[in-house]
Amino acid sequence: MRTNDDGEFVSGDKTKNESYLGYGQEIHAVADGTISSTLDTLEANTPGVLPASDPELRKQITVETVDGNHIVQDLGGGVWAMYAHLQKGSLLVKPGDQVKAGQVIAKLGNTGNSNAAHLHFQLMNDPSLIGADAVPYVLDNFSYAGFLNPELMLAADDYITGKFFADHLATVQPRTDELPMSGNIINFPG
Repeated sequence: MRTNDDGEFVSGDKTKNESYLGYGQEIHAVADGTISSTLDTLEANTPGVLPASDPELRKQITVETVDGNHIVQDLGGGVWAMYAHLQKGSLLVKPGDQVKAGQVIAKLGNTGNSNAAHLHFQLMNDPSLIGADAVPYVLDNFSYAGFLNPELMLAADDYITGKFFADHLATVQPRTDELPMSGNIINFPG
């Protein structure tokens, strides 16, 4: 999830997807590869409502739609990347397309089983979202800037409103060839 400098995920009307700082941000291909499959038919969710927690919305979630609009990319060597919860109509690729690392492939949304704009990214050993196991990976480089206080996150409302940078470092720490832990605050290179 993307934040502003105060550690807020949402700025403005929390009931509108456009108020979430990550919503509409460009999604870039993680590596060179071939697009295996896409889904680009799901409408945006209402922020603050996790479909799996709502009896009526839960009925609409299937194995195929739980990750929302998504892209699966074949990276070669038996590894696939999945980018999920994308904006409807924003996908710039289709199955069979060759993409290069860093190429813009879609925009971030709030689809599938999601209550706020965020990117679900994973590497996996099969192109099937239900038949794959996760594959470990590291990021080439990023800056570690602190962590989100777990108590603050657990106490947050369903819209994830608030300021979450109480444990932000004064000076960021460069990191290479690591995978940030859940709840880490990180900055990516420009």
